[in-house]
Amino acid sequence: MSGANGSSGVRRSAAHGKVILFGEHAVVYGVPALAVGIDRGAWADATPCNESRSSMHVRDWNVTVSDDVADDGLPLARAFRDVLAVTRDAQRAEGRAPVGVVTVDAGADLPPGGGLGCSAALGVAVARALDPLATPEVIASRVMAWERVFHGNPSGIDATVSSLGGCVLYERSDAQAPTIQRVRLPRTLLLCVGHSGIASSTKTMVEAVARLRERRLETTQKTFDAIHTLVKNARLAIEAGDERAIGQLLDLNQMLLSGLFVSTPEIEQMCEAARSAGAHGAKLTGAGGGGCVVALVDEASKGEAVLSAWKRDGFDGFLTRVGGVVSKDTTPVAMAQGAP
Repeated sequence: MSGANGSSGVRRSAAHGKVILFGEHAVVYGVPALAVGIDRGAWADATPCNESRSSMHVRDWNVTVSDDVADDGLPLARAFRDVLAVTRDAQRAEGRAPVGVVTVDAGADLPPGGGLGCSAALGVAVARALDPLATPEVIASRVMAWERVFHGNPSGIDATVSSLGGCVLYERSDAQAPTIQRVRLPRTLLLCVGHSGIASSTKTMVEAVARLRERRLETTQKTFDAIHTLVKNARLAIEAGDERAIGQLLDLNQMLLSGLFVSTPEIEQMCEAARSAGAHGAKLTGAGGGGCVVALVDEASKGEAVLSAWKRDGFDGFLTRVGGVVSKDTTPVAMAQGAP
């Protein structure tokens, strides 16, 4: 999802939004998670300029920042400065000329705080625009510098899925680079994604689960173990194209996440409305505490029924397709060292 316009000097790129189907929160503690890249995401143009400082304008947020320390109080400015620094350091280490002063124009077609990887998608699009020659795995690693500004201790799954696309199994390790496997999708998955109308902070919700784990270690670990088993079964169901089983597992995952106190009344209402409208299953996606819900349907008409049910209740949503066969190769994808 990237390209360059050599004649004008503009480096243009794009990135996927993401939906975590199974394993959020537990993924922070080494449990695998399954996620998919969706067809909504972010884009960025990087244009060399003669200014004294590099700058970035995000159209959808109507905000402009620079890599000047004067903007240090703005998280977006720090994230932009950090990904620029990581990119330049890597280019020098590879014997390439580092990217110079640039003006970046960017945008995102995802709700901030919605659990759809908006910040990661924007970071991936910017990182790709800065260095179109970098592989998707390297881009995902570099964007961790961006993600830490917004999320504190991110698992890395957002940046990975945003960069790679398709369906991936992601497993974090504190001792080494994460394990990433592409998962075969034998058929298109139709997903309804709805926003609860409440923005959620991944950092805040991850910290809340960490506090719960400190207070109730045994109970929380049992929940994580159950999610681990669920993720294994979900991968088998996805690779078999068994949508009914996938839906049942989505519902089970939602129940386990509710036990971690990351669901909300709005999320529960949306999940129930989706099931009543014909979805195979539904759950929150992302950090919870607000944000989005994902529901699996087997045909577009049922998807429209789910969206209509949400709309009647005052919630917005959209239908997205993830699919066909991504790859028959399920061997681990090497990821650059440096990601947590």
